[in-house]
This record gives sequence, C-alpha cells and structure tokens, in this order.
Amino acid sequence: MVTVITAVMWIAIGVGVVLVIAVVVGIVDAANAPMWRQVARERRQRWESRHAGHHGGVWDDD
Repeated sequence: MVTVITAVMWIAIGVGVVLVIAVVVGIVDAANAPMWRQVARERRQRWESRHAGHHGGVWDDD
C-alpha cells in the first residue's frame, strides 16, 4: 500500500513540475512576443522588397 501511495505522490509531483514549467514558459513567451513580432515584420519587409518584382504584377497578400 505504501508503494502505491509513494508512486501516486511522485506522479503528482511530476505533474506539478510540468505545470510550473508551462506557466514559466508562457510568461516568458508573452514577455518576448512583441520583440519577435518586430523581428518577423522586419524580415517580411526585407523578403518582400527582394521578391516583389518576381511575381509579374500579381503580388498580393493571399
């Protein structure tokens, strides 16, 4: 019986650790999201400026 209780306790601790890690990752991701959006915006603008002439006038955002 003690072995089952110990196993359940370790499983609960593992689930708790996973939840804490998920919360920390979510907070860090939310804090860094504006910076990565800016990086993506700049990369897209550079890509569009390099490739804008290769589409024969049918360039759009679709």
